[in-house]
Amino acid sequence: MRKEPRQARSVATVEAIIEAGARVLSEIGWAGFSTNKVAEAAGVSIGSLYQYFPDKLALVDAIRRRHFDHVLSVIRQAAAEEKPLRQFARELVRGMIAAHSVHPTLHQVLLDEAPGDRGSRAAHASFQARYLEHYASAVAQYRRRKKDTETMARVLSSAVEGVIHNAARRNMLDAPELQKQLGELICAYLSGQGARA
Repeated sequence: MRKEPRQARSVATVEAIIEAGARVLSEIGWAGFSTNKVAEAAGVSIGSLYQYFPDKLALVDAIRRRHFDHVLSVIRQAAAEEKPLRQFARELVRGMIAAHSVHPTLHQVLLDEAPGDRGSRAAHASFQARYLEHYASAVAQYRRRKKDTETMARVLSSAVEGVIHNAARRNMLDAPELQKQLGELICAYLSGQGARA
């Protein structure tokens, strides 16, 4: 970001630009994405957009970071307090689906089309580390065998991420059976059901 917003109005402008950017990117993809289209969708001048974002890559980076923050808040809230495993799984699935339902095709564009730079790779690495910490906490809380918590956290997070991202790509996030099956997968994995002794 070129300039950090300080006043409430500036913060609202930046949020409107990021939200409009997510919507435009979701609707037309990377090939048609432009700062002019985002400024128009946000209801701001192109000059206002450029005050905060030097180019469309910086805007995409802000969109990615906002998504990372949303996903981290979901896993953090789901794993924050001790609760029954089924409740944890239900909250995690609902939260992840909600985080990916705002602009479902946005995730496909961010994953498959939009380029990234060193800054976005560093942000993703930081996100992954914090994301795995929250999953490791959940594994430690629910899994009786405490052996290799980190690997289990990676497997669980990859399974949840894979199902959610593929469902978003296929426009299936609101399928009740998918939500149910993902919850069952989380419960079975964390409870050790079906695992060899």
